[in-house]
Amino acid sequence: MDIELFIPCFIDKIYPNTAWNSKLLLEKAGCTVHYNPKQTCCGQPAYNSGYLKNTKKVAKKFIDSFKTNMPVVGPSGSCTGFVKRHYFKIFKDDVDINSKAIDFSNRVFEITDFLVNHLQFTQFDAYFPHRVTFHDSCSALREYGIKLEPRTLLNEVEGLSLIEMKDSETCCGFGGTFSAKFDGIASAMTQQKVENAINTGAEYIVGTEASCLMNIQAYIDKYQLPIRTIHIVDVLAQTKNKVH
Repeated sequence: MDIELFIPCFIDKIYPNTAWNSKLLLEKAGCTVHYNPKQTCCGQPAYNSGYLKNTKKVAKKFIDSFKTNMPVVGPSGSCTGFVKRHYFKIFKDDVDINSKAIDFSNRVFEITDFLVNHLQFTQFDAYFPHRVTFHDSCSALREYGIKLEPRTLLNEVEGLSLIEMKDSETCCGFGGTFSAKFDGIASAMTQQKVENAINTGAEYIVGTEASCLMNIQAYIDKYQLPIRTIHIVDVLAQTKNKVH
């Protein structure tokens, strides 16, 4: 199957290895991966901040970056969820682009959903001999709608022990501009999330959202805590010859 790879901003700028591993996983699952290096932001930050005019401009550019009829797959339920749930509303009064936006949003997929539900491919011969716990990111869970999919994939990883933390569905405190505007509240939420994870005895916090993981890891680094974060894509890319 031919697909187009969408790499969100946080991954492009901060976690490029996750982008590369996304490509490798999709190829291992039988896909021919196409990538447009001129793709840009999906428009979510502008939309969440109330700048609809700016959002439309960025969203139009984003749609134009994927001109084929291939599925568009990305390692972020937040970004893909935004496209799927909001593009039709953003362009509801734009007759010329509304149908195009709806068609486009229907072929945008988060990577774990695409692998488990559309390709039915879950076995990557991954090897990750660690205790991990999983953080359900707000947008991935409530907007895109993934929960079982990441866990299905993690349960196929040799050596991995998945231990659920208390309040796994509670926000980590990032929330985009929320953490900048309400840093005290956000920090307290991150503290609670990390403490819940540490209490499981896990060595790693796994997630599907680079932004959440960045936020959580920053707190861990600041207080030098005995746990680390890792994107699920990077877990699935580990083998016995390449252990994190």
